[in-house]
Amino acid sequence: MAATSSLQRRLGLFHSTVLNMIDMVGIGPFVTLPIVMGLMGGMFLYAWIAGALLSLVDAMIWSELGAAYPLAGGSYNFLKEAYGKNGMGKLMSFLYVWQTVIQAPLVAASAAIGFSQYLGYLVHLEDWQAKAVSGAVIVLITFLLYRKIDSIGKIGVLLWTGVLLTLGWIIIGGILHGNILQPLQHINSDFSWGQLLSFGFGQACVKTIYSYLGYYNVCHLGGEIKNPGKNIPRSMFISVIGIAILYLAMNMSVSSVISWQEIKAWQDTGQNNFVVSTFLERLYGATAAKAGTVMILWVALSSLFAVMLGYSRVPYAAAIDGAFFKVFGRLHPTKNFPYISLLVLAGLAFIFSLSFKMKHIIDGILAMRIMVQFVGQAAGVVLLRKRNGTASLPYKMPLYPLPVVLAIAMWLFIFYATGFTIMFSFLLVFGSGLTVYLIMAKLKSQWPFNMGLR
Repeated sequence: MAATSSLQRRLGLFHSTVLNMIDMVGIGPFVTLPIVMGLMGGMFLYAWIAGALLSLVDAMIWSELGAAYPLAGGSYNFLKEAYGKNGMGKLMSFLYVWQTVIQAPLVAASAAIGFSQYLGYLVHLEDWQAKAVSGAVIVLITFLLYRKIDSIGKIGVLLWTGVLLTLGWIIIGGILHGNILQPLQHINSDFSWGQLLSFGFGQACVKTIYSYLGYYNVCHLGGEIKNPGKNIPRSMFISVIGIAILYLAMNMSVSSVISWQEIKAWQDTGQNNFVVSTFLERLYGATAAKAGTVMILWVALSSLFAVMLGYSRVPYAAAIDGAFFKVFGRLHPTKNFPYISLLVLAGLAFIFSLSFKMKHIIDGILAMRIMVQFVGQAAGVVLLRKRNGTASLPYKMPLYPLPVVLAIAMWLFIFYATGFTIMFSFLLVFGSGLTVYLIMAKLKSQWPFNMGLR
C-alpha cells in the first residue's frame, strides 16, 4: 500500500466539508425541484424530507466505515475489509470499482447535461449545440483538476462560495416576498398515506436522493483527510444537515412565488425547464434572472469538480491494491494525483454527456449504486462488528443496528422505484463485472478458485 501513503493528508474539516457540499449541491436541486412537484403535488416537501432522512441514516454507516478505514477509494476499502480481503471481499470490491467506472461518469454527465439545459435560458441551443456544451464542460473540469491537491482545496472554497451565494439569493428572495411559510402551512392539505407508499413517491425520492448524493465524497478522499477519525464523520453530518435545510428553504421559497400547481402544469406539458430562473425573473426582472442563471451554472460546475475529484481516487485505490487494471494506479510524476484514473472517467463522462438524456441518467445513477455499494456496505458494518468488535472504532453509529435496518429497507424501496428497465441495466453492468472478475480470478488463482488451497 505504499502508493496510498504517497497521497498527502492536506484537507482539514473545513475543506472536506466544502468539497462534500459542492458535490451535493450541483445542478440536481434546480433540475429535480419541478420534477418532484410534478410527481407529488402539494406533498412535494415530504420527498425532500425523506431524501434527507435516508442520507442522514446512511451517513452513519459511511461515518463508521470512513473513520475506521480512511484510505483513498472509500467503498472499495470498506467492502474488501467487510467481506474478507482474501475471500468474497475481492469480488465485492471489484464489482464496486467496475460499477464506479460506469456510474461516476454518469454522475458527471448529469451535471454537464444540466449545465447545458440551464444555459438554454440564456442562449437558445439546438440539440447538437447543447451536447457540444455538455462535452466542453467535462473538458474544462478535467483541466481544473489536473493539479496538486493543495490547489484543489483552494479552488473548492472559491466554488463553494458561489454555491452559498446562489442558494442564499434564492432563499432570501422568497423570504422578502413575504410568503415563504405558505408551502409549509399547506403541506398536509392534500395528504395521503397511500401516496407516501406509492411508486410515484418512490420516483420522487429517487430525484431528491440524487440531489443529496455526495455526502460521502470525503470517504473517497480518505487518504488525503487530516485527523480522519473525527473529520470524516463531522464533515458528512454537517453537509447533510446543512444542505437539507438549504434544499427545504429553496423549495419553500420557489413555491411561495410560483405555485406548485403552476409548476406541475409545466411539467405535465413539458413547457418550462428553467423554474428557478423564472422564479428570479418574477421577483427581480429579466436581467436579475440572467445573472441568477449564471450563478446556477457556477453551481453545476462546482459539483462536477467535486464529483470528478472524489471518484478518480476509486479505481486508483483498487489498482495499487492489485485488484483492478494496473494502469489506473499511476500518479502524475510532478503533481502527485491519479491522472490516468481521472482521464478515463472524464473520457467516459464526455461520451455519456453526448449520448444520454437527464431523466434516464438520474435513475441509472442510483440503480448502479444501491445493491453493491449502499446495501453491501450496510450489511458489511454488521460483519465487521461481529468479527472485530467496536473497541477500536473511532466513530460508532448511535442506536445500532437500527440505522442499518432502516438504510437497507429504504434503499431497496428506492431500487424498486427506479423501474424495471433501469434495474435490468444494473443487472447487465453487474453481470459483465462478475464475468470479468471471474476471468481475472481464474487467471490469478484468486477467490473463489483458490478455496482448496487455503
